Amino acid sequence: MDILESLDAVAARYDAVLCDVWGVVHNGKRAYGPACAALQRFRARGGAVALVTNVPRPRGPIPAQLDKLGVPRDAWDIVVTSGDAIRAALKARAPGPMYKIGPAYDASLWEGLGLRQSELSEAAFVAISGLNHDDVETPADYADILQAMRVRDLELICANPDIVVRVGERLVWCAGAIARDYEKIGGRVVMAGKPHPPIYDLAYTELSAHLGRASQRSRLLAIGDGIATDVRGANREGIDCLFVASGMHGEALMTGGKLDLTKVDAALAQEGVSARYAMAELG
Repeated sequence: MDILESLDAVAARYDAVLCDVWGVVHNGKRAYGPACAALQRFRARGGAVALVTNVPRPRGPIPAQLDKLGVPRDAWDIVVTSGDAIRAALKARAPGPMYKIGPAYDASLWEGLGLRQSELSEAAFVAISGLNHDDVETPADYADILQAMRVRDLELICANPDIVVRVGERLVWCAGAIARDYEKIGGRVVMAGKPHPPIYDLAYTELSAHLGRASQRSRLLAIGDGIATDVRGANREGIDCLFVASGMHGEALMTGGKLDLTKVDAALAQEGVSARYAMAELG
């Protein structure tokens, strides 16, 4: 694995980057200036930037949200979300009925799909975009619901495979934590976001349309801080990966304020994945 001082060092090798958002470009509260500048420089050299995020909502409102966080419009070209990728699986199960788990602010995920919501006892499947109240709840609060789902062998359609995400200095539980716990008790789970193929297929399609041609996988670089999502997804897709060791990991993979390669190697090996490059933070 090569430790990079800057994305510039390898930019000429790639036509496009598939860049994670939370933990790499911003922390949910503010944009990371050096990361945005790195993406701007990559685009200025003629590269394309696809922001590929496990956010469980369609891309429609995402650009405005990025604006508010201070992410410049000239730092990216397209946005691809787990919400968009999972909508095909949801639509295929219309009209349901569906038992929904998720906060009110994810309402756009369900719009226009013809799904009818119901109580769990009447549901044909369960869909989750996140914890209902992620500011106070933990996955343990859903243990009884998961047991009731398992008794009826209900599928869980998960719109965000992430386990946690960093919001400012706080880690917040995501839908992927509930999906993980359901799989542990033998439940059936369907996901489309990273590291699963549908979101990458969508990203390739969007990038080809933007570039006017298809890019070879060898000319694509995935950037992310999620070992189980970004790095594993890149490995499965045969794409080079730049692992950003801060993000959700904070200082855990650092020693004395600097990237600790021994810790990074151990963290990646624990998940059975690898990255071609690593940085403490994107710059």
